[in-house]
Amino acid sequence: MLLLFPAAVLVVVVLAAVAVDSSIAFLGERELANATAAAANDAASQAISNSAFYQGDRIELDPATVERVAVGRVRATLDAGRHHDVVVDVRALPPAAAGCGWTVRVTARSRVAYIFSRAVPGGPDSVTVEATTVAGPQQATTVIC
Repeated sequence: MLLLFPAAVLVVVVLAAVAVDSSIAFLGERELANATAAAANDAASQAISNSAFYQGDRIELDPATVERVAVGRVRATLDAGRHHDVVVDVRALPPAAAGCGWTVRVTARSRVAYIFSRAVPGGPDSVTVEATTVAGPQQATTVIC
């Protein structure tokens, strides 16, 4: 029994390290998904063209404002200590068909560092996580897009 106990403790420690590193990667992915969702919603609401809305009663988005708002929101939401090399891709897509609305697609990618995997020779130091969110303002219409 004395010979098996150290091996069992080592197995438990390794499994705990794998669980912690997996949860760090999952947390990073969830934070990135929340940041892209907030960015897409903010960009879709703040980039509405006032002149098109008040003069023509239609919703149009300004692509430059969409990108500025979305990138700023993602960078402000993420923890810089956990997320490294953040890359944000923002697209304001015009209506696909008559009566359809604009959509905002925010895709972000970052690198999240592991804690315990670095101790394993040849183990990865980090994992790359990615999230995409699509949002858009809704205009009263009978057309299904």
